[in-house]
Amino acid sequence: MALGYRRLGRDTAKRKALLRDLVTDLIINGRIETTLAKAKELQRLADRMVTLGKKNTLDSRIRAAKMVRFEYVDEERTQYAIQKLFDEIAVKYQDRNGGYTRVLKLGPRRGDSAPMALIEFV
Repeated sequence: MALGYRRLGRDTAKRKALLRDLVTDLIINGRIETTLAKAKELQRLADRMVTLGKKNTLDSRIRAAKMVRFEYVDEERTQYAIQKLFDEIAVKYQDRNGGYTRVLKLGPRRGDSAPMALIEFV
C-alpha cells in the first residue's frame, strides 16, 4: 500500500514533531546531517516551506508557522526561524522555480550502518 510519504518508524505525532524539528534546524543552520530517509522526506517539506515564503501572504505565513518552530536564530534573540525563512531564504530563491534543497549521500553511520545524508539549501 503506497502512502505517499515515509513513516520513518514512528507514529503520526512523533513523525510530525521530528519533521518540524528538522525543518526548523535546516532553516536556522542552512545544512544538517541526518539519515537518508529523513533527508528525502525533509526535502519535500523544506521546498514547500520556501514556496510558502515566496508567496509572502498572511495565509502562507500562518501555514508556515504551523510547521516551523518558534526558535531564535541567534544568541542575541533578534530573529525567529520563521522570520529568516520569509526575509532571507525566500528572497534568495525568488527567481527559482523549485529545487531549493539538495541531498548529498554520505557513508554509512558507524554505529548501525544507517545510510547518512547531508541536506542543504542550494
